[in-house]
Amino acid sequence: MGVLVQLLFLLASTVELSPGISLEIHLLRPQLGSSGHHVPGLSCLSWRLGVETHNIIEWSTVPQVCESYVGHYMLGDQYRKDSGAVVYEAISHAQSLKLAGDGKDIWVEAYNSTQFNNWIYEGKAPPLPESLKLYKKLQSLGIKPVFITGRPEAQRNVTAANLQNAGYHTWEKLILKGSSVTGTAVAYKSNERKKLEQSGYRIVGNIGDQWSDILGTNVGNRTFKLPDPMYYIS
Repeated sequence: MGVLVQLLFLLASTVELSPGISLEIHLLRPQLGSSGHHVPGLSCLSWRLGVETHNIIEWSTVPQVCESYVGHYMLGDQYRKDSGAVVYEAISHAQSLKLAGDGKDIWVEAYNSTQFNNWIYEGKAPPLPESLKLYKKLQSLGIKPVFITGRPEAQRNVTAANLQNAGYHTWEKLILKGSSVTGTAVAYKSNERKKLEQSGYRIVGNIGDQWSDILGTNVGNRTFKLPDPMYYIS
């Protein structure tokens, strides 16, 4: 288990919860740091902005001096607000569409497996309510969700169980990575989206927390990037 995930456990365990009282994390404060893949002296807030705008790429770990900052961000109110802003735009886009009504309108959502996601799905933190809100809205509009994940096909059952435990009970397709697939995440997901379109599906929306989820080909009518300064998949 990574240092950052251990930090998240510590943050959650040190806050006593009473009935009806949600977990509260103290306000984020910009922190200076000189380690990791960023300019010495640049604040952790600026590092996170660089990550989310895809100006800082190919990084492998959160800079050590920013682990506390990122931990508080992920468990705090700002992460929910940032995710909510993205989902608001995604829902507005979905509601503006003129659907054919033939069951071929789909929304691609990436499902990326990380230690933080595993921590959530084990019941130690709730799933992001904003993403679940989008999922439910899409279903009410008649747009079918399709999940694409880099998890191997051998993990289909556990992946399906993880999704259901998080509140995602039905979907059109759950696409996992075959053992013979090689190359980057961008190439893999582009190819899977191409197969969907070749099968007659129309990708009316595409959302993910990694740039590799929404770059490449066959990305759909519109893409949406959720915040995630925890990890990078190329």
